[in-house]
Amino acid sequence: MAAPAACTRFSDNYDLKEELGKGAFSVVRRCVQKSSGQEFAAKIINTKKLSARDFQKLEREARICRKLQHPNIVRLHDSIQEENFHYLVFDLVTGGELFEDIVAREFYSEADASHCIQQILESVHHCHSNGVVHRDLKPENLLLASKAKGAAVKLADFGLAIEVQGEQQAWFGFAGTPGYLSPEVLKKEPYGKPVDIWACGVILYILLVGYPPFWDEDQHRLYAQIKAGAYDYPSPEWDTVTPEAKNLINQMLTVIPSKRITASEALKHPWICQRERVASVVHRQETVDCLKKFNARRKLKGAILTTMLATRNFSKSGRSIITKKGDGSQVKESTDSSTTLEDDDIKGFVGGGTTPPPSPASFPPTKPQPGFSSPPASKSALSLGTVLLQGAQARKQEVIKMTEQLIEAINTGDFEAYTKICDPHLTAFEPEALGNLVEGMDFHKFYFDNNVIVKNCKAVNTTILNPNVHLLGEDAACIAYVRLTQYMDKQGVAHSLQCEETRVWHKRDNKWQNVHFHRSTNSPSYTFAPSAHK
Repeated sequence: MAAPAACTRFSDNYDLKEELGKGAFSVVRRCVQKSSGQEFAAKIINTKKLSARDFQKLEREARICRKLQHPNIVRLHDSIQEENFHYLVFDLVTGGELFEDIVAREFYSEADASHCIQQILESVHHCHSNGVVHRDLKPENLLLASKAKGAAVKLADFGLAIEVQGEQQAWFGFAGTPGYLSPEVLKKEPYGKPVDIWACGVILYILLVGYPPFWDEDQHRLYAQIKAGAYDYPSPEWDTVTPEAKNLINQMLTVIPSKRITASEALKHPWICQRERVASVVHRQETVDCLKKFNARRKLKGAILTTMLATRNFSKSGRSIITKKGDGSQVKESTDSSTTLEDDDIKGFVGGGTTPPPSPASFPPTKPQPGFSSPPASKSALSLGTVLLQGAQARKQEVIKMTEQLIEAINTGDFEAYTKICDPHLTAFEPEALGNLVEGMDFHKFYFDNNVIVKNCKAVNTTILNPNVHLLGEDAACIAYVRLTQYMDKQGVAHSLQCEETRVWHKRDNKWQNVHFHRSTNSPSYTFAPSAHK
């Protein structure tokens, strides 16, 4: 192990295991160190695909992570550069998001919130002591070391982190996540370590009541609120919070950076260091209920942006997520309080330009909107914070992707591709089987050989609506969705057909296969001659 990294090949020291997540230029896989048997998360970056700027950011992230060694920070254990790939070996963090864990607890009090923010502040204090500003503190980057009760909170994802000298204040570019941005960043003023403390104040506010201090349907009003520090403590939810907790929030959410409390000072605040005497130990069920809705909203917003990134043309680096002016397709949900922005994302906005970022999410205190679980948006170099908690979410996306590939094979009449995706003993309930359970591929081969829509149509387009994936352990899943098919017949007449489907998938040898499905009505693209135009 004394040899320099440049002389070591990754495969000499580690065995790669299953994939945990994927980004535009990187993949994260579980790996096992050969010498110790210890498990880690290997972030594998394809350096051939990186721009010069992205490569600089990668080097910066690795350099910063190497000098941060703290129990509340996801630690970088190894960095290995090979010809076309760069390997970053991190802690394998298996406990998921802190915010998701809180809502699963049987008991949650103000004292628990104090313990959570103490660990976050410990990690921030370590960063600041080492001249590092994280710049992207938010729930998605607060993970738990394991599923064990009392597991340590770990700060992750240093992709936007910067290095500063002492208490240096300068304009380092617009970076962060809308709901957690500090006034000085929004005003495009010099900034430094205090931006992390502001984000901690927003996080603490949410930890106590389950919704954020700043929210508005309109992005400009939201940013105006933040710049003015315009938040309050509405009744009745804040009536049961101790004055000491509110005092700490006030000192964190101080508009003038120089007057904002530091991480070191915050750790000495009575609500933190004298928790047993000061913080309330009453269970906060209303906070848990609100936090469930807040979490669902974050996941829904991440899903919307992920869909946009997957279906629209963006820049090669994956950073340009702004709706182009005048393209007629502005989507307010494309950026919210859980979506990271960086310089290229907001070009021309903060300084008074003409193309603002799309609206952040609105979080009304009493009615945060529910959503569904889905991966947050990926960045050009995959966010470690995203991927370490994303094993289940990544599998859900895989199941949706495989379902789309299967339907594409049906639409194109490609029976060979269909058989590769389906188990040879596929079972099915479908209207054409007259209520009987069908097994094997022969029944389906008949459809492919006699598919009128595929053979006689100018165009076929299928959309999966409202996909809902249930994971059944590590290697099985069930997906339910509405399948909407549009096609043009030879006369140029457009048709739309709809059915409901449920498919069961099983993963064998790291490959998903469809083992069973149930369809509600005649499938539009399986239709054969006698029923082609009912």
